[in-house]
Amino acid sequence: MENNREVLLKVEHLCQYFRLGRKDMKAVDDVSFEIRKGETFGLVGESGCGKTTTGRSIIKLYNITSGNVYFKGQRIGAGTRAYKDAISAARADAAGKIKALRAEKNVSDARKLEIQKEIKKINEDLAAVVEKNRALIKDAKSDSKQVDKQYVESLLKSLEAEYAKKFEAAKGNEEQLKALRKEYSSRCRVAKKSKLITQIQMIFQDPIASLDPRMTVRDIIAEGLVINGITDKDYINEKVYEILEMVGLVREHADRYPHEFSGGQRQRIGIARAVIMQPEMIIADEPISALDVSIQAQVINLLNDLRERLGLTIMFIAHDLSVVKYFSDRIGVMYFGKLVELADSDELFKNPLHPYTKSLLSAIPLPDPVYEKQRTRIIYNPIAEHDYSKDAPSFREITPGHFVYCNDAEEEKYKQQIK
Repeated sequence: MENNREVLLKVEHLCQYFRLGRKDMKAVDDVSFEIRKGETFGLVGESGCGKTTTGRSIIKLYNITSGNVYFKGQRIGAGTRAYKDAISAARADAAGKIKALRAEKNVSDARKLEIQKEIKKINEDLAAVVEKNRALIKDAKSDSKQVDKQYVESLLKSLEAEYAKKFEAAKGNEEQLKALRKEYSSRCRVAKKSKLITQIQMIFQDPIASLDPRMTVRDIIAEGLVINGITDKDYINEKVYEILEMVGLVREHADRYPHEFSGGQRQRIGIARAVIMQPEMIIADEPISALDVSIQAQVINLLNDLRERLGLTIMFIAHDLSVVKYFSDRIGVMYFGKLVELADSDELFKNPLHPYTKSLLSAIPLPDPVYEKQRTRIIYNPIAEHDYSKDAPSFREITPGHFVYCNDAEEEKYKQQIK
């Protein structure tokens, strides 16, 4: 894998918390990674570790709690809830301090003056915190609007340059010029409705739950084009037929409904729906976990073909480490909402460092009865494995490109292991 490739997606300190009464459930907690253009990035871990939530947060199906998501150098996602929570916490803290000061009894005149000064200082500090966090919220919201505005402007400029040459070549041919003007106007209308986030598409885990049972396959696949403002029915039909054939289906399938297909065919429809938008990146959320083993291989090979043919970048979320190794350039391992290890695919399998990664690798079965009899499962117990009471862990680079979530003592131990 070439490390000098352009970074297409960058996730910085992503946190996704869900309210559970007065408490927060930390689905994703301070996760950071980069995905380079043209690579396949695998994200693995047990059920409930936050893989799918990470993917959904990137594509903005969830409003992230805190952190930033950058796509093609532009910030497409920023958590504002953390700033709002900071304002609420500061107000509650200030109110508590002021209440305690005012509750003092039998105070001297000098003390009364001190209390007034302290209350004034508390209110000034509170105002500074509120102003700072409101500015951060405003920046996050304006960035989101500005990104789409800049994206539309860049599309319109490229269209203008493209059609200026076509108009020049068609000079004197009124019929051709009229057709070109109509085409240019139509493409400009579509460009004005475009958003940068549509350059990332998602393939969902459950193919039947993600397809509307009341829509035909044609309508399901073409929905993104229609939302983007494309009205030419002949163009839409041709694109739908082209994509259907690309994913291994036939034109006749366009007028059928999702319930008329097998699981593998439904997943191909889901892939077609994502690919028709001509994205630069696809987030594949466990696209094979609901399929039979033979169908899994077909879907993986299809994704591989599409990646090469269309130059796609793929974030591949899965349970099966052996599949991820075959399909991915780099692999991130998640546990309990945190990214615990990140390395190139071969390096991760050759030198697993985090105890949880070792546990996952020990669970991979092989079609060898002699090996299977001798295979020893490694059980991961975080309480027994780590002591973070004195030295807090962080995500650290042990060797170039190989990151592990550890503290100082563990970092030294992992470096010794690799030597």
